[in-house]
Amino acid sequence: MSAPTPPAAFVPPVTLRDQGLRLEPLALHHEAGLQAAAADGQLWTLRVTSVPEPQDTRAYIETALATRDRFAFAVVDEASGTVLGSTSYHDILPAVKRVEIGYTWYRQSVQRSHVNTTCKLLMLGHAFDTLGCNVVGWRTDNYNFASQRAIERLGAHKDGVLRGHALRRDGTIRDTVMYSMRAGEWPEARAQLIYLRARRETAA
Repeated sequence: MSAPTPPAAFVPPVTLRDQGLRLEPLALHHEAGLQAAAADGQLWTLRVTSVPEPQDTRAYIETALATRDRFAFAVVDEASGTVLGSTSYHDILPAVKRVEIGYTWYRQSVQRSHVNTTCKLLMLGHAFDTLGCNVVGWRTDNYNFASQRAIERLGAHKDGVLRGHALRRDGTIRDTVMYSMRAGEWPEARAQLIYLRARRETAA
């Protein structure tokens, strides 16, 4: 019997590009950029996200790099080099070819723009078309209604709610809403996301 594939081998380092955005492997040199991104809207004050406080940004990056079943990206504007936020593959399960997408946040000034749609197109396309995933999952706080709406717009299926599942940053216990998309659902979801992005760009 062959040895199990480790998460790092299943999701090797990669840089993804589209529509003026670059998703590059998160590194310590992104610390100042992430601090500036989080300061755009003081995102660390939001109860239902995991955005680091300024003094905790380096530890946030170090934790992401040390977590064996997570691969984190910095989201960068290609033209200016500005760090717009971060996102990750996590809970990587090579044996069943499944990853989740999460730890996602963007500076307030680019929220409700093409950024999230483009990042999801890149990450879903890489997961299904390159890595050969069977399933991509998401999880979010039961009170993070904006995140739930964004995930549902991707075409993901709501699998259910894990009650009393995790701690929030303020010490309260949250329920976690779980979503997923199967490989067979990806072509239609991709077409819809491209359509929605084009409509947003036309409206702008």
